[in-house]
Amino acid sequence: MDFRYKGQEDLTNSVSLLISILIRYPEVAKIKFDPEKNILKFTFIYAGIMTESEINGLKQNTISSIQVYHSLEYKAPRIINLDYRVSDGFTMIEIQRDVDTLVQEEIALMVELFRQYINKNLVTEESEQLVEEDLEVQEELIEHMLASVKMKSENKRLYAFRDEGRVLVFNK
Repeated sequence: MDFRYKGQEDLTNSVSLLISILIRYPEVAKIKFDPEKNILKFTFIYAGIMTESEINGLKQNTISSIQVYHSLEYKAPRIINLDYRVSDGFTMIEIQRDVDTLVQEEIALMVELFRQYINKNLVTEESEQLVEEDLEVQEELIEHMLASVKMKSENKRLYAFRDEGRVLVFNK
């Protein structure tokens, strides 16, 4: 018999979502879930210091691509924001997206945009490559967990990141 309560199941789904995103997309350095604002914050790392014009180009390209994607789906995202900070010779780029309109395909789009735009300077944690079948399973899991988190009642702030080949998740 399973004695888990609804809140525990919601937390499990939120944790699973963050883990699945980090496993599927090694380009995502860390991810935060803010249940109060109902947003996910994806952090990508650029090896070097990006200029203001490079950041503005990335921001314009990313935001317009996400908006076009959603217009094709007849949806309007509530929050699309790109911010950055420089630390120790690296540029940390954070994309904030509302969970309500976020879908797995958009996450794939964001990652591909970063791959193309900052190419060789995108910091990734390359571990053992997932085979195509595993990638599809991770994508399906992400879509399922996103749907579950959209209907959530959980209010725990979560923070997940990579550390030497492991994915760590903390309740903030």
